[in-house]
Amino acid sequence: MKVLVAGSGGQLGRALAATAPAGVTLIAPPEADFDIANPDVVARVVAAAQPDLLVNAAAWTAVDKAEAEEDAALLINATAVGLLAAAAAAAGARFVQISTDYVFDGRGHTPYAPHTPPAPASAYGRTKLAGEQAAAAHHPAALIIRTAWVYAAAGNNFVRTMLRLMAERDEVRVVADQIGTPTHAASLARAIWALDGQFGLYHWTDAGVASWYDFAVAIQEEALALGLLDRQVPIIPIATADYPTPAQRPAYSVLDKASSWALTGPARHWRHELIACLKDMRA
Repeated sequence: MKVLVAGSGGQLGRALAATAPAGVTLIAPPEADFDIANPDVVARVVAAAQPDLLVNAAAWTAVDKAEAEEDAALLINATAVGLLAAAAAAAGARFVQISTDYVFDGRGHTPYAPHTPPAPASAYGRTKLAGEQAAAAHHPAALIIRTAWVYAAAGNNFVRTMLRLMAERDEVRVVADQIGTPTHAASLARAIWALDGQFGLYHWTDAGVASWYDFAVAIQEEALALGLLDRQVPIIPIATADYPTPAQRPAYSVLDKASSWALTGPARHWRHELIACLKDMRA
């Protein structure tokens, strides 16, 4: 099976390469050679690759910056998705689009099911929802997977930021009233491989729930145990109101994974996946 990956240099792109099943030929052009917002480039790359599956692991993920540059975020998160989906359909390839918990406003108190009406409260959420719509409009059998709080051993993410701050500062202040589920990029990649061949909308994260504060506490505890940190610093829980940002974050964005887990089996708890990620960092 030939698989073309857009966004091969990102967290998820690298995780897809690391977890690719036997028999998969991965075609992973660098971003410089695969401008997903350029129709001619997309058509040329897809035609040359002739993939069986195209996975879009690329996205504009600068959540706060999207508030001021929504058109630029929309180009990557929606317009380009339509180009990729249409090119995949024309080539007879399956298509996977990755979306986000930010399509919900976070005012709920129970896990969001795939059929829950979306209500994004940020520019980033709006552009990612538009990307879902573009995928479905341009590919009759698109697989759309919503996920949340993705991190990996490399790249820009919460785990790496916390490790840096815990090494540099005498205390760290972390929001404690936003609830979701941390998701290891490797876990998400394995889910994508397992769900290949399905179509429609699914949710996937690791198991369990946490606040950002809970997540930070776990990062410090496990990093100390593995020798990635050499001292413990106080972690101070704060309210969202104490850390204002341009974009509104969902206060509660736990996703209901029942439909995806019925196909793949349940994910491991997020803390087990955190340990696996930290061990990768240590190695």
